[in-house]
Amino acid sequence: MKTALLSIFAFFAFSLTAQNHPIEVAKIKECLAHYIEGTANGQPERLEIAFHPDFNLYSIKNDSLSVWKGQDYIAGITPGKKNSREGSILSVDQSGNVATAKVQIIIPGWRNFTDYMLLAKYQGQWKIIHKSFSWVSLEEKE
Repeated sequence: MKTALLSIFAFFAFSLTAQNHPIEVAKIKECLAHYIEGTANGQPERLEIAFHPDFNLYSIKNDSLSVWKGQDYIAGITPGKKNSREGSILSVDQSGNVATAKVQIIIPGWRNFTDYMLLAKYQGQWKIIHKSFSWVSLEEKE
C-alpha cells in the first residue's frame, strides 16, 4: 500500500513539474513560425497572431537599454513586401503556461540576429510577450 501511494505521489509530483510537453512545444513553435514567416513575407497579420498586444522589444544601443513598442514594430512591416530573412528556432524551453525560445534570424550580407523570446499561454493561445535581441554584422565577418 505504501509503495502504491508513493508511486501515485511521485507520478503527480512529476506531472506538476514536467517541462517541454510535446503538444505545447508544437504550439509554441507554431507561434514562433508566425513571427518568422510574417516578418519574412510582409504579413503583419501573422505578427498580430504571434505577439501579445502589450509586447515590447528590448536591445542594447549605445550601452543603454533601448525599448521598442511592439505595435510600432508590427506597423513597420510592409504588407506583401518579402525579404531575404532566414529564420530558425534554435531552442524552446516550456514549463506550464510560460516558455522561452531562442531564434536566429539571418539577413544575408547584413546581420545575424539572435532573439530571446518570453512566451505565455494567454487566453488559451501562446503569445510572445517579450523579445530581447542582439545582432552581429555579417559584413565584418567577410
